[in-house]
Amino acid sequence: MMRWLLLAIFAIFSLARPSAAHESRPAFLDVREFAAGQYEVVWKRPMRGEYVIGFTVGWPKVCAPRVTNESQVPGASITRMLLDCGEMGLVGGTITIGRLPETSAEVLVRIEFADGTNQTQLLRPASPFMTVEGPRSAFAVGTQYLLLGFDHILAGIDHLVFVLGLTLIVGGGWRLVKTITAFTVAHSITLALSTLGLVRVSQAPVEASIALSIVLLARELLLLRQGQPGLTSRAPWLVAFMFGLLHGLGFAGALREIGLPPGDIPLALLAFNLGVEAGQLAFVAAVLVVMALGKRICSNTLPNWLGQVPAYAIGTVAAFWTLERIFAA
Repeated sequence: MMRWLLLAIFAIFSLARPSAAHESRPAFLDVREFAAGQYEVVWKRPMRGEYVIGFTVGWPKVCAPRVTNESQVPGASITRMLLDCGEMGLVGGTITIGRLPETSAEVLVRIEFADGTNQTQLLRPASPFMTVEGPRSAFAVGTQYLLLGFDHILAGIDHLVFVLGLTLIVGGGWRLVKTITAFTVAHSITLALSTLGLVRVSQAPVEASIALSIVLLARELLLLRQGQPGLTSRAPWLVAFMFGLLHGLGFAGALREIGLPPGDIPLALLAFNLGVEAGQLAFVAAVLVVMALGKRICSNTLPNWLGQVPAYAIGTVAAFWTLERIFAA
């Protein structure tokens, strides 16, 4: 049993490095136009210890950047600058992130124009550049936030581990559909309230509480495997809803950083939630396929104690996250 348990824990830990955990954000380039062709820029790059990831920004040739301030906050280096792009402005130009193709990181770029519209794009190693399009249609805004929501949930390993725990406890069928729906409804409520500023909480204790919620879910999974079903087994939708309220506050941290287009706030919120839900459902479908294949391949040849391994693995990693986030706060 110990060998299988260690292998499971190692596998989840390999996915749960601090760089992959939910509280770790991509680099963030925030550009705000305050006058025609004039921009304020905040360039936030993640740090690993004392090392600042050496991304560089390549601006259109018509633009002249001037650094005004450099500082550090826990886990990130922040550079503020003024950007003068003359009469041409940024629209039609290309922004490139240097050294991004050499990494596995991502850079979120958000440009807010003087009329209140914005363009947000996630740059990856395979596509380290973007063309500034200027004000866009409602359809383009909806598509943009749909993809951002989908990307966010698939990058949020702690949220996915929580959904994995729910799936292992509930199994398939309509009971799982109702459970995931309750989780989605709950995190949509707190996501909207927090993003709109109606509910304000510090992000650090939220992230630690999210990790702790996974520890509690792992305990429920272990009890079920030991023949002592707990509250999650009896009323999974209720537990999913309660913890979904908490997880929504975690989603809101990322969405506040991305920002919402002033003229399309309801649309952007709806699209982001739909993207999160789509990513969640895709993950659940993949888990169910793997579970079905495992049952078909292994049949009844595995010992009963092997069913406890996922609970121990999930609980160990979640406990690590909880302590890490508490001490990092």
